Amino acid sequence: MLALCAGARAQSFSYTPVNPAFGGNTFNYSWLQGSATAQDRTVDPAQRRTAAAARTTTNSTLDNFSQSIQNQLLSRITRQLVSNQFGEGNLQPGTYRFGDYQVEIANAADGIRVRIVDGKGGETTITVPYY
Repeated sequence: MLALCAGARAQSFSYTPVNPAFGGNTFNYSWLQGSATAQDRTVDPAQRRTAAAARTTTNSTLDNFSQSIQNQLLSRITRQLVSNQFGEGNLQPGTYRFGDYQVEIANAADGIRVRIVDGKGGETTITVPYY
């Protein structure tokens, strides 16, 4: 028995993980991420409800008319602002209301500041520089 065992040799076993998070090669990361993304078939339920609501929501004619009027008013204010700033007239500072929008015009150190706030909490500030 001893003579048979004398010729046997052992070899060391080494394991290298594939995933770089567990010590594997860092070049495997993008391949593993792409493979996982391609296999992912789950959809967030909240995202599914939002997409379904967006498909079923339709604007009424009255909503479209209201939006059109608001767009025309904002366009007219913009034309007047640019015309007065770069033309001959003076733009009067103040606060104006147009439907759901509140427009605040004020003189600032770097130009005329126009702040537009809509009724839904959105806000935009535009600065028209002095020339």
